[in-house]
Amino acid sequence: MRLILQIIIFFIFANQEVSAQKPYILVLGTAQDGGFPQAGCKKECCKSVWENKIPHEGVSSLALIDPISKQKWIFDATPDFPEQLHLLNNHTGSSTPLDGIFLTHAHIGHYTGLMHLGREVMGSSKVKVFAMPKMKDFLENNGPWSQLVNIQNVGIRRMEEAEVIVLNERLKVMPFRVPHRDEFSETVGYKIITKDKSLIFIPDIDKWQKWDRKLLEVVKENDVLLLDGTFYKDGEIARPMSEVPHPFITETVELLSELPKNEKNKVKFIHLNHTNPILQPNSKERKDLKMKGFAWVETGQKIEL
Repeated sequence: MRLILQIIIFFIFANQEVSAQKPYILVLGTAQDGGFPQAGCKKECCKSVWENKIPHEGVSSLALIDPISKQKWIFDATPDFPEQLHLLNNHTGSSTPLDGIFLTHAHIGHYTGLMHLGREVMGSSKVKVFAMPKMKDFLENNGPWSQLVNIQNVGIRRMEEAEVIVLNERLKVMPFRVPHRDEFSETVGYKIITKDKSLIFIPDIDKWQKWDRKLLEVVKENDVLLLDGTFYKDGEIARPMSEVPHPFITETVELLSELPKNEKNKVKFIHLNHTNPILQPNSKERKDLKMKGFAWVETGQKIEL
């Protein structure tokens, strides 16, 4: 009996050790571009944050961490870059430079944190920034971003549609185009690939019906999906919501309603607007979403790959 117990304990600790060596995602922020609370908002949705009753929420961003190589990458450089970089460094116990930043597109919540790499703040040297062709051109030919390029605070690595980028022997990343309001650049989502799993990150998309992929199939083909959850439902903001098209969470839930529970559990919502009731800790909408088999991400959450 004692020998059996020792064997069980050995395998438990062995599995924990293997798990501790796997690459993983650290969620650095979950809010839409304006953060939570949002500037100028005096509504009930932001009141509790202004009054420090519930915590501030940073803009949507992820860190990809390889505990073996000690490498770390960020997906989207947000206006909350200082706090998010601190969270990442504090988590890893290391302030070594980032191994790269992957950008999704040129809306303010997704690239403006690059300013902190400049001479006014960090004075970084050749931080690798992964960008699609139009995004690369935008950064190189518009100030103040062009200064980061010219004095080599950043080095822009051009990406192509569906290109598989090998980060190391354990990690690959593939950008893919999604339909969005592309005023200044393309918009991409990312597929992060390890030996065991794949994760899809799509913080911004107009509507699932505009995409050339079927969301149902994408869910079935991957292990974790962090999807655009900007708005919970229609009528959430005062202006016409067609001006800022996103798939409502209610639409995504309905679209995926036929999936079994284990498939629904893969889907987690991110990029939540300040009006989104999923940001409110005790909301009915949170309870309903959980009951239907879906989830949302939280800052500091680890997702093993």
